[in-house]
Amino acid sequence: MGDYPKISSFKSAGAFRRHLGELGLDLEVDDAILPAPESPLAQPICFHNFTIGNRWCILPMEGWDCLPDGAPSELTRRRWLRFAESGAKLLFGCEACAVMESGRSNTRQLMITPETMPRLRELCSEMRQVHAAKFGTADDLVIGLQLTHSGRYSHPHDDAKLESVTAYSHPLLDEKFHNSPADVVRDEEIPGIVEHFVSAAKLAKEAGFDFVDVKMAHGYLGHEFLSAFTRPGPYGGSFENRTRFFREIVEGIQAAVPGLEIGMRLSLFDCLPFEKGTDRVGIPMERNGIGIGNYPYAFGGDGSGLGYDLTETVKFLELAHSLKVDLICTTACSPYYNPHFQRPAYYPVSDGYLPPEDPVVGAARQIAAVAEVKRHFDGTGMLFIGSGYTCLQEFLPQVGQAAVRSGKTDLVGIGRMVIAYPEMCADSLAGRPLATRRICRTFGDCTTAPRNGMVSGCYPLDEFYKTRPECARVREIKLKLAGRK
Repeated sequence: MGDYPKISSFKSAGAFRRHLGELGLDLEVDDAILPAPESPLAQPICFHNFTIGNRWCILPMEGWDCLPDGAPSELTRRRWLRFAESGAKLLFGCEACAVMESGRSNTRQLMITPETMPRLRELCSEMRQVHAAKFGTADDLVIGLQLTHSGRYSHPHDDAKLESVTAYSHPLLDEKFHNSPADVVRDEEIPGIVEHFVSAAKLAKEAGFDFVDVKMAHGYLGHEFLSAFTRPGPYGGSFENRTRFFREIVEGIQAAVPGLEIGMRLSLFDCLPFEKGTDRVGIPMERNGIGIGNYPYAFGGDGSGLGYDLTETVKFLELAHSLKVDLICTTACSPYYNPHFQRPAYYPVSDGYLPPEDPVVGAARQIAAVAEVKRHFDGTGMLFIGSGYTCLQEFLPQVGQAAVRSGKTDLVGIGRMVIAYPEMCADSLAGRPLATRRICRTFGDCTTAPRNGMVSGCYPLDEFYKTRPECARVREIKLKLAGRK
């Protein structure tokens, strides 16, 4: 395990379909990329009072490159303007933006404060300008800001020092990340965190964003509350209690900032944490009877630790819909403890493991999960954005347009792919051949770099990052990882 045929080895959609069939995957792949106006990806779609001009969506992509006070830097600006020039008409959250100092995932994470808001307002306006200059109008461009508290993964003062804020004690994650009961947030502290979300939403509205994304994904604080089955008190145990944090944030924003739309990035399901095995391939983390067949800590899980049951996920989405949170950016699990579920890749990052399954299995799993929840909400006005598509590489547009056509998703989200090749969206819609030398091959440098104290970027493919001094450092790290230096 850990060595699978690369996407570039399949020279046609038919060859790729045969590989999918051998894996037992029911994943539709069109024979060719369809240009606008025929492409399903070219069709506009309505969200409440907005018209989103096509079905491409840029997922929130954090760069670990903001200024110390959380304001966007020139590197941040470059990345966001590339989002705006990508051709996608929905920019979902742009970047993970901490709502408070203690919830920053790193010392260079974006923050929105009264001091940083003017810079964000300028950048948001510039994004609309460059989009309109390239595509004729920005009236159908919808831009959001993702609001988050990093919870267990907070590094507010030192990138090497974890200062966790957890929702509950977790026997496996506490061991993996060296947490203790002292890290569990107290009931009386939670209203203050909620108020920071509300204050951040006020500033986002003032900065010109169309919506805010309340992040309930990837093991961050909001997502952890959804699985706080063992937490006592008003924020744990029952479904009502575990969703209280989310409800209080949404209701607080709606009361304080009427008219501001709210979206949500949601991990539809969670699974067992993984760790590196003796052969460097990922294996499930199992301790003291907790493991495969007995994993009671997964929101959307089926109890086995490896499968999912979306019954409670649908119930939570029904709650979100009742609160008029109807723009749902889907994902799964966490990049911190089981990335092959959430971010399928052919190569491990510096602190990661080799994939225990063919990465296309992870992509197909996410597409199937989105299709399942979307069927439940057809006709309600709730929109779903799929993710996990990047590892499909050359076949990403063909799979995406087939998924939209068949009703498996409303929009197709791309994250890692957009770092080196944001124009994939525009190229596919214009009927231009894809720039194969810019297609993300999931080398993982965009994650290896920040996990070793450097800014994120596509060091193998983006000429801008190739010329930066970090490029050589990333190469050294990878050589050492491979045992070649």
